[in-house]
Amino acid sequence: MTKWKIPLFKIHWNKDDVNSVATIIKKGMYWATGPEIIEFENKISNYIGRKYSVTFNSGTSALHASLLSHKIERGNEIIVPSFSFISTANAPLFVGAKPIFADIEEQTFGLDPEDVKEKINNRTKAIIPVHYGGSPCLIRELKEIAEDYNLILIEDCAEAFGAKIKNMQVGTFGDSSMFSFCANKVISTGEGGAITTDSKKTYEKLKLLRSHGRDENSNYFSSTKQMDYVSLGFNYRLSNITASLGISQINKVDEIIEMRRKRAAYMTSKMHEIKEVITPISLDAYFNVYQLYSIRVNAKLRDKLSKYLAEAGIMTK
Repeated sequence: MTKWKIPLFKIHWNKDDVNSVATIIKKGMYWATGPEIIEFENKISNYIGRKYSVTFNSGTSALHASLLSHKIERGNEIIVPSFSFISTANAPLFVGAKPIFADIEEQTFGLDPEDVKEKINNRTKAIIPVHYGGSPCLIRELKEIAEDYNLILIEDCAEAFGAKIKNMQVGTFGDSSMFSFCANKVISTGEGGAITTDSKKTYEKLKLLRSHGRDENSNYFSSTKQMDYVSLGFNYRLSNITASLGISQINKVDEIIEMRRKRAAYMTSKMHEIKEVITPISLDAYFNVYQLYSIRVNAKLRDKLSKYLAEAGIMTK
């Protein structure tokens, strides 16, 4: 394994993160399910500004469950960006639907609304826009298209926890919205994800999907009550240990975002005069949390630059 002088990322942590996990472990119970899961979900809802949150063991699991909760199925077409992590395109395939790739625009690297309209037909059921790298995409325009064509809008906010347009957080525009807490994200639980929504029906369906279709009226591991299995479901739960870490992380999310933005500003100040490099564009009223700092260079130069940096011990991807 290469020992990088500057790795792709480092996770921001402090003693509060260590203590939060240690506290749960020392209890000797509630490692899998427990009150910290509910507390973490409530904190997500309050921060994003939605009525409901359901946590999952990954953003990919969350996105899969979201499509199922909206009854997306075989024969449906789902418009996704041609530029994203593979999960965005895989999720429609998980439920038998067909991902339809639309182009991205050059400002935010999100779905191009004009190309999205070109891809809509009578089989289109939903649009999954991605807020790439911590920048809001043109979500207001995409929401308008979804409403005009009566389509489901599922925001992929995996890389954009805390990003916003004016005072509107990403994750509040769609019918449902997915967040990821994987290792390199804005806040991290190692692995983890969540769906936010204002729909109680969707919320209840998501809870069944993440835990074997079990209608839970109490903690499964500390109750003798009979519980019904009322639908098909999966083992997609976030553990109570990781939820406790999520609580500690979200408590300092504004501090983490401020650090990211300062580092991004420093990078831009050093690179914006290099004519071969295009630094990230900041649109008016768009609040970028810089989960990634992505530059653009000529295609012929890109791989050479990546190799040069790697030889210097600096990782890019």
